Amino acid sequence: MQTRLFSKSLLMALTLAVAACSSDTRFATPAVESTVKIASRYRSLEVVEVTLPTYAGAEDIYLQQPDGALKPLGPLWADLPSRAMTLQLARDLGSITGATVAPEPWPFRGFSDARVDVRFEEMVATSSGQFRLAGQYFVAPEQEGRERSGRFAIAVPLPEDASAAQIAAARGVATLQLAEQIAGSALR
Repeated sequence: MQTRLFSKSLLMALTLAVAACSSDTRFATPAVESTVKIASRYRSLEVVEVTLPTYAGAEDIYLQQPDGALKPLGPLWADLPSRAMTLQLARDLGSITGATVAPEPWPFRGFSDARVDVRFEEMVATSSGQFRLAGQYFVAPEQEGRERSGRFAIAVPLPEDASAAQIAAARGVATLQLAEQIAGSALR
């Protein structure tokens, strides 16, 4: 009887110790306001949900090691990165251009004037002190008009041994820079 009680107590203590080691801490990307204003040729834009590499779409915040390995930092993103980045791009493009911008599915009657589709090849914080975004974007008008696309490679500095909060802030700045690039090169 005492052996069973001891075993249950030991099992309970081990379970609590493992639970204490896992991280329930989550980090949201703080909002960053753009000072850039760029007139858009489109009155309305639909932002397609962004696509991310598998590691970047996960809840874990990863840090790329000097040997290239991607290791989870411990804390998690507050929201799924694809959803959060899509919402931020829609908010930032609306702020920058003054257009009506919404994430898909388009919530208004009729159709948007154009769709913005962003596909990431890379979204990573590095141990060498950068937060990097790279990929392609596509802008497709609903009516006839010139379709546009472009590549992007954005790097935002990070301090050495960056915290999850600093990585989240860098992601916000990098995503804003991407919105400014799309507005400046594909929405005029």
